[in-house]
Amino acid sequence: MRTGELLTCQELVELVTDYLEDALPPQHRQRFEEHLEACEGCAVYLDQIRMTIGLVGRLSPESISSEAEAELLGAFRGWKSG
Repeated sequence: MRTGELLTCQELVELVTDYLEDALPPQHRQRFEEHLEACEGCAVYLDQIRMTIGLVGRLSPESISSEAEAELLGAFRGWKSG
């Protein structure tokens, strides 16, 4: 990661987990937040990730139908191998 320059959108996406887990070094966190201030699309993306984490955190394995589970597992298998 280049220091002193704004992050690209791709770099932000790659760092979002570390950002949310408060695992970015201070200088990278600052660059991440500066990018968010300048890029509405990435700010929306971060909000969507936070919402997804909040919603998924409320799911229990029992609340997912076997059909939905099979569909999700198939989608992830296809994504990983494709």
